[in-house]
Amino acid sequence: MDLMKQEIENRIAIYALVSRLMLVEVDETFLNILESDERLLSFFPNYRDWAKRKELSTSELIEQYYNVDFTNLFLMHLVPYESFYTRDDQMIESGGDNPVLELYNELDFRVELDKARVVSPDHLGVELEFMYMLCMAQQKALEAEDKDGICELMQVQRAFLKEHLLEWAPLFLINAKGESRTPLYHDGSELTLEFLLSDFEYVTEKLTLHCTPQTVTTGVLA
Repeated sequence: MDLMKQEIENRIAIYALVSRLMLVEVDETFLNILESDERLLSFFPNYRDWAKRKELSTSELIEQYYNVDFTNLFLMHLVPYESFYTRDDQMIESGGDNPVLELYNELDFRVELDKARVVSPDHLGVELEFMYMLCMAQQKALEAEDKDGICELMQVQRAFLKEHLLEWAPLFLINAKGESRTPLYHDGSELTLEFLLSDFEYVTEKLTLHCTPQTVTTGVLA
């Protein structure tokens, strides 16, 4: 139980980090959180060692580099929406027919498009935030020693990764890594890609080991 508690805390931290990075421009609060946590900073080696971080103030870096890079990657040259990659006509589905909306609604996950400054709920940052929410719910189930709840949430997580994020995000993230102009978004794209792939393997393994029909009513996940 202690191991899974640590694992879910780690997953929550990374999903929170990458969803924020992919959703809106960074600010000084976000960068301070990243730079004050050596474990998180270790996932951004090129950013950590970037010489310009010593030459310019944080506000100058944001205005001259990070905001420009974010605009280039997420607003101008690339399209961070699932429906663009999965529809034959490459149109962004912003209406009620978006395939993620039904799942969001079932789990009471609300997307404020105006506040998030996105045009559709299948934006990469929103889908990563949905995974963060599922992990938070799993943490509560773990604290309550609710084995059935843990297994159900991990089944939802695996399905969402397989049927949504991993269907399109790798291509976007590979392109973002190649198009990035700053180490922050280069490392962030690489981290997100590697984490999604490894998290899918992790969830699959946990479900196989602990959530088979024979074990669904026994104990708490180890």
